[in-house]
Amino acid sequence: MILKIPKMILHFFLRLNNLNKRHNLSCFDVNYLVIDLELTGLNSKQDEIVSLAWLPIVKQRIYVGKGKYFINSQVGKLKQSPIFHGLDTGAIEQGKPLNSALEQLVKLIDDSVLVFHNASLDWAFLLKAFKDYNISIPTEKIKSIVMIDTMKIEHRRLSRQSQDMRFDALNLERCRKRYHLPDYANHNAFTDAMATAELLLAQINNMSRSKALLIKQLL
Repeated sequence: MILKIPKMILHFFLRLNNLNKRHNLSCFDVNYLVIDLELTGLNSKQDEIVSLAWLPIVKQRIYVGKGKYFINSQVGKLKQSPIFHGLDTGAIEQGKPLNSALEQLVKLIDDSVLVFHNASLDWAFLLKAFKDYNISIPTEKIKSIVMIDTMKIEHRRLSRQSQDMRFDALNLERCRKRYHLPDYANHNAFTDAMATAELLLAQINNMSRSKALLIKQLL
């Protein structure tokens, strides 16, 4: 007698198996895609993506030339956000529709481990944007995505050291300073993606000390 396994159950175990495989890969062998967003606010239900950038890390090398940077020409209200990202209405008018960036990004997210500085915030905005522009991502694919958060890594490290964390202790600039990484003069989504990529490599180096380090140890 041959038992037929329901597709839903089969997909679940296949996804679980793929996740386990990725989690147990060496962090030195996987490809990363570092993503950064500039936003009009922190509420993904009502605020907007102003700009979006990404760049790959392959074999511990950051490929700046393969990175992408988009300014969203469809932003409705900038609010006070230009104070932080410096993009005014003139820059917005020179941008491109956000869906053009999202359509490129969605083709890349399945092949790499995604990296953010504050993953829960940026990913919430991306998921809403994919939905708003009817860019379909299968649920199984979303659940199989592996994401690393450099802010979360740093929070764990500081907690283990029992350091007193002030309100801005985990922002990108302060996290980089602890690894003696330089500041970027210009602040935008692309330079922040670059800064996050450099921070991740510094964190990996600090954690591994030339020893084996698995992806699951970064999660």
